[in-house]
Amino acid sequence: MSKLWFFFLFFTFANTNLTSGCFEHEREALLQFKRSIVSDPYGRLSSWNGNNCCHWQGVGCDNATGHVTRLDQRDRSTFWKREEKLEGKKLNPCLAKLTHLSYMDLSGIHFGGSQIPEFIGSLTQLRYLNLSSMGFSGMVPHFIGNLSNLRELDLGDMKLLVVDDFTWFSNLLSLTFLDLSGVSIVKAPNFDKVLLYMIPSLLELRLSGCNLSNSQFYRTHLDSNLSLSTIQKLDLSHNWFQGEFPLFLQNLTSLQVLDLSSNELNSSIPVMKKVVDLNLQKNNFNGIEDTKVWRLCQLKRLDLSENFMEGVFTGPSTNGSESAQFAMETLTLDENNFGGKIPKSLGRLTALRELSLGENELTGSIPEALGNLTNLRVLNLDYNKLTGSIPTSIGNLLLLQHLDLSSNLLNGTIPFSLGNLSKLDFLDISSNFLQGPIPAIRQLCKLINLDISANSLSGVVTEAYFSNTSMLKYFDATSNYRLSFKISADWKPPFQILFLGLESCKIESEFPHWIRTQTSLDTLVLSNTSISGPLPDWLSELPIMTLDLSHNFLTGTLISLLSNYQEIRSELDPPFGIAGSLVLQNNLFHGSIPDSVCNTTNLLILDLSRNMLSGGFPDCLGSLSSLNSLMLSSNQLSGVIPNSLGNLGSSLVVLALNDNNFHGELPKTLANCTSLALLDLGENRFYGSIPKWIGEKMDVLTFLRLHKNSFTGPIPVELCERPTLRIMDLGENKLTGTIPHCFQNLGGMIKGGDSSNTFSGSDELSFSQVIKGVVLEYTTTLRYVVNMDLSSNKLVGEIPKELTLLLGLHGLNLSNNHLTGRIPDRIGDMNSLESLDLSINHLSGVIPQSLSALTFLSHLNLSHNNLSGRIPTGSQLQTLNDPSIYAANNELCGIPLQIKCSLDEVPETGRNAEEDEDDDGDEKILIYGATCGFTTGFMGIVGVLLLKKRWRLAFFDFVGYFISKKL
Repeated sequence: MSKLWFFFLFFTFANTNLTSGCFEHEREALLQFKRSIVSDPYGRLSSWNGNNCCHWQGVGCDNATGHVTRLDQRDRSTFWKREEKLEGKKLNPCLAKLTHLSYMDLSGIHFGGSQIPEFIGSLTQLRYLNLSSMGFSGMVPHFIGNLSNLRELDLGDMKLLVVDDFTWFSNLLSLTFLDLSGVSIVKAPNFDKVLLYMIPSLLELRLSGCNLSNSQFYRTHLDSNLSLSTIQKLDLSHNWFQGEFPLFLQNLTSLQVLDLSSNELNSSIPVMKKVVDLNLQKNNFNGIEDTKVWRLCQLKRLDLSENFMEGVFTGPSTNGSESAQFAMETLTLDENNFGGKIPKSLGRLTALRELSLGENELTGSIPEALGNLTNLRVLNLDYNKLTGSIPTSIGNLLLLQHLDLSSNLLNGTIPFSLGNLSKLDFLDISSNFLQGPIPAIRQLCKLINLDISANSLSGVVTEAYFSNTSMLKYFDATSNYRLSFKISADWKPPFQILFLGLESCKIESEFPHWIRTQTSLDTLVLSNTSISGPLPDWLSELPIMTLDLSHNFLTGTLISLLSNYQEIRSELDPPFGIAGSLVLQNNLFHGSIPDSVCNTTNLLILDLSRNMLSGGFPDCLGSLSSLNSLMLSSNQLSGVIPNSLGNLGSSLVVLALNDNNFHGELPKTLANCTSLALLDLGENRFYGSIPKWIGEKMDVLTFLRLHKNSFTGPIPVELCERPTLRIMDLGENKLTGTIPHCFQNLGGMIKGGDSSNTFSGSDELSFSQVIKGVVLEYTTTLRYVVNMDLSSNKLVGEIPKELTLLLGLHGLNLSNNHLTGRIPDRIGDMNSLESLDLSINHLSGVIPQSLSALTFLSHLNLSHNNLSGRIPTGSQLQTLNDPSIYAANNELCGIPLQIKCSLDEVPETGRNAEEDEDDDGDEKILIYGATCGFTTGFMGIVGVLLLKKRWRLAFFDFVGYFISKKL
């Protein structure tokens, strides 16, 4: 009876606790944990109130006992939605009271560099523990080895964590998953043996970003006493493995998933080979023979992307019927140096679900055999050199969801079989040479992303093409000049698109009215589509953050558009950019720039250039703290540049105000814009001296253009401190003084222009330069241009010989100044010069013969100087046969002038003044020495005649005899 009474009381007590919600001491422990969180911006713990803690968000209880068994507060931020993390000063030990916890995930909660607390070792019921991305530091505590029930342990993404010993890891006999990515482990003894061979239950191991290399696993490979590992999934990405494949991998015979991406491997692939007889087959790696050959054909996933692997890409080598034995499901080899053709034998890997060979050097056509991969979900062949047409067999891949063939050399038409891919959600065939019409897109009913840009597609696209594309979010058809869009104004699309790009396509002259229905539109690009007339009023009602309507015939003022064009999505996180762009250049807009433009608080690019805008510079533009590029060139704007522009500080990278009527001195506050890479203030009425802070403060200045203003004074030597400068245009000002000798420090003009420059924004810009005697407009090729223009000033003195060290210069224009002296003899060293203009100066002396070494020179003007002598000859100079090149140099002779040189006149090597001065010095020394020698000899003779009477009489008799003979 007493036992029955005891069970009755126990049941009643337990039921009471369950009814009231949860055990009080566990509820209080959770509340203490909540109080230790100092930042919860999104209220993730707001549900933690009341008695029933089992109903709180992220808390789970056992249905039978009511004890808290699960605590899940991991960061759930995604690419599409960013959440601010929970933050605390220290993980409260109150959680030690949750003794029944079997699952604890606190990943992403930041605890400010504190150590992993000791109470973790007391939660012995834990089967899952995730502390990743929590900001812990110090040593990984050994007491984690007490958690003998642990199945999964994640300590990844904490670079301040250090493992000093791995012995205690071997106590975790039930561990199946271990993530130490980013943790410092390389100094711990025997970490490779413990992790790979001494935890018999371990199935998945992640060691990404742990600074591992081949040498740290060398002994592991040589130790024959190690038993084979049971690891099935191994992540060694973002480490320092070099050369051939790490040798120890051949022992991992259970391996199914291998990730070696982002290393420095540079071998070919040794893992695609079937071995029939282990006793006969041998491989040789770095000269070490081993009978344990590669048997990794059972791999299901292999990722070798972002390495330096090379050689001809070869597929699997099999013996006919063995093809079915290949289990490969994912093969990722992007961003390597593989060449050759895509092997037809890849069609044997029929289990493949993902094949990624993008960003290599593959050539030839896409084999029809890829149509055999009927299980394929992802096919990525972008950024190669593939030719030929898209094979019709692509239509056999009925399960395909992602197809990327962009940035190749494909031609022909798009096969109609592409319409069979009803599960396709991503299709990118951009940047090829595809022609003809677009097959019916309506069959691709699950399509989300469609990019057909930069081809030669043609035909007429109507609303019927999109009748079933209700999921479409991204559509880019830009740069298809023969593609026309004729869509009725009252069409109501089945989709709500986020990105629409129709640049350089043909659309009707009026602004497309159907766009009004796209209430989720984030980016709209309709540049160069010949639309005309005023902008519709409803455009400002759309949540557009990037708007490009450039190169059209739009009219009216900007007031109606900009009055409501602001970041109305400030509380959202748009997927195609967190800051917007407003690009309206090259239209017919007039009137002033309204202050309402400053409502666009997250504006990144503002380009209103090449319109008919008037009025002053809006003072409020200085409040756009995110502004990266400000382009107002080629308008009718006037007034001074306000000091407030300096408030943009280091955010401003591009400032183009050229071809307006601005005046005054440059505001000193502009020195705050230390990140300016392009500064174009040409064709205005600015005056005063060129500020020294342009050279002192603007650390990355690459393109400087002050052409055609009224700047006075000398060229500041501080410009020599800008080694990134590649274009310096100070022409048509009132500058005085000499050309600085320190220009030899302009490293950007020594190395020349290339695509590796840090200023990536140059592709979007327009920059004019006078090269080859004409004004040239540079846009996409701007990054390659290297030019110096100091023409039409009042500069004096000689051309510094240091200028000849600027080997990367393409253009040098010093014309219309007051320069004197000779042309530097070593001007022929400037082997990149294409244009050289030294006309209308006072240069003298001969033309250096080295000028004939400039093999790229296509424009030369030496007219209106005082040059003399024979004109040099040479292969390149022979092509420059216009006499006007040498006009008004009266003492020049030779081809192409009609003045012939005398036969005894030979071309001399021109020398600059310093070289002449050095030569004059040598001549003086020679003359002085000869004079001294003659004087010494003569006085010696005179002295002898004075002292020796017999010699004196004989000398006079000889002189008398010589004279009598002459007479």
